[in-house]
Amino acid sequence: MLTWPTSVRVFVYRRPTDLRRSFDRLAAMVQEVLHEDPFSGHLFVFVNRAADRVKVLLWDRSGFWLLYKRLEQGRFRLPEGNGEVLAIDPVKLSLILEGIDLAGARQQKRYHRPNRDLLLAEK
Repeated sequence: MLTWPTSVRVFVYRRPTDLRRSFDRLAAMVQEVLHEDPFSGHLFVFVNRAADRVKVLLWDRSGFWLLYKRLEQGRFRLPEGNGEVLAIDPVKLSLILEGIDLAGARQQKRYHRPNRDLLLAEK
């Protein structure tokens, strides 16, 4: 399982993409279609029409990474959302790449930041 820093943003292009495209054409798509900077260090996810293959484009200060995954059975289930581009967090991307359907999944809240005004009033 791949893990990413929480500071990394993930942009999923929801429309089917010709995955014969490689580094340069996907980077051009990031600029022209997603209106983002491909050199930002964020992850850009592209899925084919059958949703059984995915490519992830990433810049790491010395060059582009291109991760490519093909499922032997089933399909990648992208989260619901409006528009062509969906911003998700890296944890959700890892779950999607593992084949988990996020439609019924819930994430438990782990930390609740207390209201600062209440803490000051107690003192």
